Amino acid sequence: MDAIRVTVQRGDVVEAVHHVHVRSTDGTALGEDLHCFLRSSLKPIQAVPLLEGYDDLDSDELAIASASHQAEPAQLEAVRKLLARAGAEVADLECGSQDGRPDGPLGHNCSGKHAGMLAACRANDWPLHPYRELSHPLQQRVAALVGPADVAVDGCGVPTFALRLSGMAALFATTPEPIAAAMREHPELVGGRRADDTDLMRALPGWMAKRGAEGLLTALAPDGVAWAFKTEDGSSRALRPAIGQVLGIDSFQTVDVRNTLGEVVGSVR
Repeated sequence: MDAIRVTVQRGDVVEAVHHVHVRSTDGTALGEDLHCFLRSSLKPIQAVPLLEGYDDLDSDELAIASASHQAEPAQLEAVRKLLARAGAEVADLECGSQDGRPDGPLGHNCSGKHAGMLAACRANDWPLHPYRELSHPLQQRVAALVGPADVAVDGCGVPTFALRLSGMAALFATTPEPIAAAMREHPELVGGRRADDTDLMRALPGWMAKRGAEGLLTALAPDGVAWAFKTEDGSSRALRPAIGQVLGIDSFQTVDVRNTLGEVVGSVR
C-alpha cells in the first residue's frame, strides 16, 4: 500500500504534503521500507547496559535514560539522580549543551541517556571517558544489541545506527520489559509536554513509544507488536496524524495550525 499522505492546509489552500512510511512486526506495510538512522528511537536499547549493571534501579532512572526530555524540573531531577548513581558530575556528560536550554549539558535533551551511560560504565568497571566513542566497551555492547547496521554520529555525539523500518520495529520489540514498563509508568519523563511519544502513551495505556529526530517514532503495543513510523522528508509534524490514523487515536488525526495569536488558521491531517 502507498505511504500515508499528510496534508498541511491553511484556509482552503494546501501548503505542504508529507508522506509517512510505516512498518510493523505483524506485517503492516505502508509505503517503502525506508533505510534511515534510529536516532533517539534507539534510547530504550541504549539503556540496556544500564539495566544489566544494576538490580536496584528505580523506574524513573530507566525512563529518563530512555528519554528525549524538555528540561522540565522533574526530568532534570531524574538526570541528577542517575548522575549520583554514577558518582559523576554534570561536567562528565559528553553531550554538550543546547541553545535555549538551562544548566549546560544537564539541560540537553539527551542528558538522561548520557547519565545512564556513565552509570553503566561505573557498574561494569569500564572507563568513564570517552564513553561516546564507538570503540568504547559501552558502545560496543549497544552495537551488538543492534546488530549489523550502518553507523554515524548522532546529534549528542554517541554512535547512531541505520536500519530499514522493518528492522527498527523488530529491534524495538526486543526492548526489555523493565525498560518498557518504566517508560509506560513515566511518560512525562520520556518526552514531556506535547511530545508525541508522551501523548501516545497517555492516549493508549499499555503502549510504549519513543520518538526520534527527522520524523521518526517507534512504538510497542501491549500484545508485543512493534511499529516504526517515518516521515519521508523528516518533518515531525506529519507523524501525529499518521499515527492517529493507523492506531485509531482520534485526538491525533487532526492537528491545528495556529498563528502567534493562538487562533486556528489551518490543519495538519
